[in-house]
Amino acid sequence: MKTTKDLRKLSERELHERLKEFKKELLKLNGQAATGANLANPGKLRQTKKNVARVLTLLTEKLTIKEAVTEKTKEVSA
Repeated sequence: MKTTKDLRKLSERELHERLKEFKKELLKLNGQAATGANLANPGKLRQTKKNVARVLTLLTEKLTIKEAVTEKTKEVSA
């Protein structure tokens, strides 16, 4: 999977796409685990959950930075 360093280089749009991919994979893995099927790689479920959290954290960071820049711009122009 991607490391956080690699994910930081992605744009917001690309992060949203990755989030969709990870969530689809998580849904599939959760379904397999719920039916009692043996997962090929049991650690993949945990790793996918962590990847979802990483992407959500990065999206939140980017949003916070945007808001801070917007507030600074408003203060300067006022």
